[in-house]
This record gives sequence, C-alpha cells and structure tokens, in this order.
Amino acid sequence: MEKKEEDDTPLVGIFCLKTRQDMKRFEETEDCFILDFDPFDSFDVKKLTFTDDVREGDKDLSIIHETGQVACRDYPHPRHFCLNFPFGSTPNSSHCDLCYCYVCDKPAPCAEWTISTSHCNAYDSALWNLCRT
Repeated sequence: MEKKEEDDTPLVGIFCLKTRQDMKRFEETEDCFILDFDPFDSFDVKKLTFTDDVREGDKDLSIIHETGQVACRDYPHPRHFCLNFPFGSTPNSSHCDLCYCYVCDKPAPCAEWTISTSHCNAYDSALWNLCRT
C-alpha cells in the first residue's frame, strides 16, 4: 500500500506569551502565538523607583531618549502637576518658570504664594476649588 502525502498543514503548538521580550523572540520563529498582555500598552515609567545615587540605582535601566514634549514639564501647568519639582517630595513653594498658581491662575509665585493661605500648597480638591477666583 502506498502512503498518501497529505496537503494539510501539520499540527503545531501554540504558545502563550507573557512579556514583550518573549514576543520579540517568538516573532522570528513562530507563525502563531497568543499574547497574555496588550502589546499596545505603553511602558509606564512612573511605576519605577529611582534614586539620585547612581551606586544604589538600577544599573539595568537607563532612559536615553525622549520624543515629544511633556505637558507638565514643557507647557504652563499648575504647581501641583510640575514634573521639575514634584509636589509633596520637594518644597511646595519651589516652582519652575512654567508653573502657575492653581488658585489665582497667575504665574508662580503669586502675591499669596507663601503668605496667609499659602497658594503654593493648592491642588485640585474641594477646599482649594472654593478658593479659586
């Protein structure tokens, strides 16, 4: 009896990939795989922790390039959104050239920046929203 060759594609395993690194490796060799993550989600740098001390920092991570502008750094922004002087981890009275007062909507520092009501401490909350002019 003659063996008949089948024209159908043989069965192959399908891989379920968990990380973007796996995807890059399997893309070159496999035709079909399942992703257990959204490949269009951008990497969220804010979830990482950084230290100023290079000796203690993560030696495997370096941000070497950024594209585009960042709204809370490159455009006018309320003080509590400033990326140059993070609110709560730097003195609230510090500000960059593009910060403005959340209460007065004037360039920081406003007339009441550090006196009486200390507008430098203002952020989006029910209390500060009542003070806005």
